[in-house]
Amino acid sequence: MRKLTQLVFVVICCLCLPVTLQAQKNSDSKYLAGAVPEEEGKVVFSKDFSIPGMSQDEIFERMKKWMEIRLKRNKNETSRVVYTNQEKGQVIGIGDEWMVFSSSALALDRTRIQYQLSTLCQPEKCKVRIEKIRYIYREGRDQEKYVAEEWITDEYALNKSQTKLVRGLAKWRRKTVDFADALCTEVADALSAATIDQIITMTDEEEEEGENIQKEPAKAIVNAGPTVISSKKQIAEVTAKTEEETVVPMTSLVPAQPATTPTTSGEYKELAPDSIPASAIQVGAGKLVIVIGTDPFNMTMMTANAGGSLGKMSDKPVVFTFLTPDQNHEPIDQADTYMVRFYPNGQQEPSIMLECKKLPSQEPLEGQPRMYIGEIVKAYSK
Repeated sequence: MRKLTQLVFVVICCLCLPVTLQAQKNSDSKYLAGAVPEEEGKVVFSKDFSIPGMSQDEIFERMKKWMEIRLKRNKNETSRVVYTNQEKGQVIGIGDEWMVFSSSALALDRTRIQYQLSTLCQPEKCKVRIEKIRYIYREGRDQEKYVAEEWITDEYALNKSQTKLVRGLAKWRRKTVDFADALCTEVADALSAATIDQIITMTDEEEEEGENIQKEPAKAIVNAGPTVISSKKQIAEVTAKTEEETVVPMTSLVPAQPATTPTTSGEYKELAPDSIPASAIQVGAGKLVIVIGTDPFNMTMMTANAGGSLGKMSDKPVVFTFLTPDQNHEPIDQADTYMVRFYPNGQQEPSIMLECKKLPSQEPLEGQPRMYIGEIVKAYSK
């Protein structure tokens, strides 16, 4: 009987082992090839942010304040902002802090991580770089020093087929990617804060709690391409809930049809799309309404509750519109064209109407406004 029990146990282990190995492989998917980017042989985590409508000076002030708060949190003289240049939009800091691999009542496994953190601020965009990463492991006479280039890169931390993390170096690579990810998440929060005074960073307890939450395998934010930021100030300036969304009953959407063109009764005049004045849309001075469909009895109208702005992409005039996370976005997701109307406060008629062709845009981070980019094909002004 005992031998039979042992045999059953072995069979169960053999059956479960592939599942366990596959689960481990899936959990490491975001840390495999390309997770640690290099520039000219140096490890450099970089992240681009697009912030439509925000000036270089405001982006600079936000990044300066955030970095000062974030590096002071390390509670040592080494971590600090070492250089700022408002004209060039540069903020550079040095970080030196503990990175914990595991912690229990009996043991603490951690390393010091030293790094350079820099931001380059320009009108409506910002680039963040984390580089010159060094580790100091253990303390006292047993101290060990490593550089990221020889410790966490694809060459050293992955097997030859780049399908698995190398045992021993895996924890360093995972934690460093997560560390860069957390910094980029805080940058996104700082850029989207309603005001500069509301910029904060996570406490150590909140950061540790976030690390303990198991997430589905995904590509790290720092490696997921540019992120578009919408200020929470725009959400705060939304009009009453009753104006949030108006849907006209319809039998079906007409996604591929051009948006309704206003009649030329003399009330509106057509403008060249690239000649629209920047002041034509002013957040807080009115509301943006998205109109989908051509038939007055079969169209959808919805307010861009998180605001919007005019801009350019690839030298083409565009209009950015933002929906709050709780708004229904299915109608505009299915549309190829639509119209954007701006209604100044207290007015029943739009002051400008823009026929748009929808351009590709990124999926928002969880809890962030959803952005749509429309290339302006035709414009009409009152």
